[in-house]
Amino acid sequence: MGYHSTMRFTRSRAVLTLLLAVTLASAPVRGDGLPELGDVAGGDLPLSAEKKIGQQIMHEIRWQSPSYLDDPDVEAYLNQLGGRLSAVSSDPGFGFQFFAIDEPSINAFAMPGGYIGVHAGLILAAQSESELAGVLAHEISHVTQRHIARQVYQSKQVGIASMVAMGLALLAARSNSQVAGAAIVGSQAGAMSAQLAFSRDFERESDRLGFDTLQRAGFDVRGMGRFFERLQQAVRLYENNATAYLRTHPLTGERLSDMQNREQAYPYRQVRDSNDFLLVRARVRALQGRPADAVKELQRQLAEEKFNSRPAIQYGLAVALARQRDWSAAEQALAPVRATGLSSALLEHLAADLRLAQGDLKQGLRLYSEGLLRFPQHPGLVYGYAAALIEARRFAEALHFIQGRLASQAEDVRLQKMRAQCHAGLGQFAQQHLALAESFVLQGQTAAAIEQLQLAQRAADANFYEMSAIDARLRQMKLKRLEEIRESRN
Repeated sequence: MGYHSTMRFTRSRAVLTLLLAVTLASAPVRGDGLPELGDVAGGDLPLSAEKKIGQQIMHEIRWQSPSYLDDPDVEAYLNQLGGRLSAVSSDPGFGFQFFAIDEPSINAFAMPGGYIGVHAGLILAAQSESELAGVLAHEISHVTQRHIARQVYQSKQVGIASMVAMGLALLAARSNSQVAGAAIVGSQAGAMSAQLAFSRDFERESDRLGFDTLQRAGFDVRGMGRFFERLQQAVRLYENNATAYLRTHPLTGERLSDMQNREQAYPYRQVRDSNDFLLVRARVRALQGRPADAVKELQRQLAEEKFNSRPAIQYGLAVALARQRDWSAAEQALAPVRATGLSSALLEHLAADLRLAQGDLKQGLRLYSEGLLRFPQHPGLVYGYAAALIEARRFAEALHFIQGRLASQAEDVRLQKMRAQCHAGLGQFAQQHLALAESFVLQGQTAAAIEQLQLAQRAADANFYEMSAIDARLRQMKLKRLEEIRESRN
């Protein structure tokens, strides 16, 4: 994929833009349970409000936008990498979440509250893990310095719901600034006169802090400068077809010089890419476009030996073949990778899935169990194992496993939904509706949660203590819904 592909419009981007236009044109914009601004000291957006705004925008992306890349393996890697960086940032306790966007453009964006999106095109364009880490460190610094919050918050007279609309505008601008700008001009948000591109001062500050974060995390400090320099060269090559990232992150010669000057203070040292970076990059490549085209491209790379890691490309080929539902060929492609002894949860996940896809439930469950012993927190293995137990109709065992995970991951929507499946399989319908209600709460859909809780009340199979919990939760949700309605009218 070349840099010119960054200007390509896709269906998912069109949907996101439409969502933006509809959201901004509607009056008033719903602000689900967002806090009142109250007295704002120093003209800053309170952190609690910023977190709520980011959470609501994230609900729109994760549950409404087809551009969200719903792949636990990719998301787990981004959070692992982002967590390593944020732990040594200027605000390690802020709380970040990283996610992937299924777009070929070279882009990344930070939202209010510490949600950071990474486009598939950026993962593919990064030629080393340090380059990808450099971009994430830069975005983390935008958040810790409250740059996004300052963009969204323009005046004490602007309501929280309008700030959510502005946040959606900022998100769309990260994908296509021209379309987003047109939508904003014809909307209430146009009156805010928001700066959709970060200022040069913001960019310089994020460069400096991001560089320090990159160095403290143990990456090659030259990764940030190399990546941005390559983007600038791409802009010169394709003239007006600037990458999506540079449209909202203005890059100047002065910024590049500053990066290069900082690099001089550190001796060169080679930093090896992690196995998971190489595997995730191959996985993202395999997930792009039509399965047949992905298979052909990865086979070509293997034949021409155009790769940094043969095992990674072999793994990518196995993923592409699995997309084609050619299970046997996918296993054959994966076998030599596993034979190398390469340690990665991604390999264990795919191996188990391929066994299950061919009807070998016993072996699939065994592979999942072994994988979880080695990688007990990996989301792909957790979800896969729970789903396999449910498929085997081992509902009590699946429920025990899921409830154990929910003890520390109560806000995991997938686990709540699978918990509901287990209760349904066991004939526990009140508990099924309660679990579904919790999944809707986590998705920001309070009205749907209330409906499920009312169904739980009518199920008539709950004991006294379970019914008391359902009644209490229903009262909480009704109060929350009243707060949402009141906020939407402000």
